[in-house]
Amino acid sequence: MGEVTVTALLCGLLGGGATEVRHEFVNLGVTRAVRIDCETPTHVIEVGLDTSSGSRDSLHQALFAAALTGKAPAVVLIDTDGVEGRYEYEMRVVAARAGVAYRSCSQGFVERWRATSPWRGVGLDKSLDDLPRNANAASRCDLGALFDMPGAVPVPTTD
Repeated sequence: MGEVTVTALLCGLLGGGATEVRHEFVNLGVTRAVRIDCETPTHVIEVGLDTSSGSRDSLHQALFAAALTGKAPAVVLIDTDGVEGRYEYEMRVVAARAGVAYRSCSQGFVERWRATSPWRGVGLDKSLDDLPRNANAASRCDLGALFDMPGAVPVPTTD
């Protein structure tokens, strides 16, 4: 399963998140745009795979999207092998230093979470999130803490 598919699964379960949300900005008189992997009413979330050095860009993208939207930035790396590899370690250290919420979720957990979501919370308000919280070591996907971070302060744009 690729990054786009896992991102769509994860985002759909994050309290009504929308994938690939486009935001425009003006730079040097030209209208440009970025796409956010997952945007919720309060957060911009970039998702990457633990096997790709390109996942390092997720932190930059989350911070820039936060500056554009005024929402809190977050990064989720999808763990494909059950160990904290180089890119997950780097992201954990750098995200903490930058004050950005970061989590690693096992790919299998995201797939199981999606597959079983119709049977959880029967009779509950479906507008509420179904986020895993206080995750055990086997699931490695405590997403609840992502939403405990305060909102980002928008950076004024210059032309």
